[in-house]
Amino acid sequence: MIEKTSDVALMRQAVELAHQNRLAGGRPFGAVLAQDGVVIATGVNEIIASHDPSTHAELQAIRVGTRARANPSLAGLSIYASGHPCPMCLAALVAGNARQVFFAFDNADAAPYNLSSEGTYQRLGIQLNPPPLPITRIDTGISAAQLYGNSPWPQQG
Repeated sequence: MIEKTSDVALMRQAVELAHQNRLAGGRPFGAVLAQDGVVIATGVNEIIASHDPSTHAELQAIRVGTRARANPSLAGLSIYASGHPCPMCLAALVAGNARQVFFAFDNADAAPYNLSSEGTYQRLGIQLNPPPLPITRIDTGISAAQLYGNSPWPQQG
């Protein structure tokens, strides 16, 4: 039997992936693609390593997950993203018919670290009110300063 994971635990996994990616020299973004609490795939932002601006964490998780399932549809799947999805990632989720989006940090949290996608939304003239699919913030107990800045990462206990 496959064990189901809670929304908070899946979000913590996405944030931990982002943290590990940052420690490895990448951008601090991670994503988990799941269906009913079961992880289908994960991804991290690979822009620095790949030199490809489309290798965002959400898209990497989508690529791995859809290939593994041999199905391009995201119907019934949810994404857990460490940061609010940018327009490109959100468009892929909408086009693939994803069920919902969860995120830990929004653009206001990311802005002080120059990691916000708000400017892209503005340049494209995209409004998220109402959102194109359910988008929900989940608090993981980790602060934006801990993920994006220089505040100490909490120790596992």
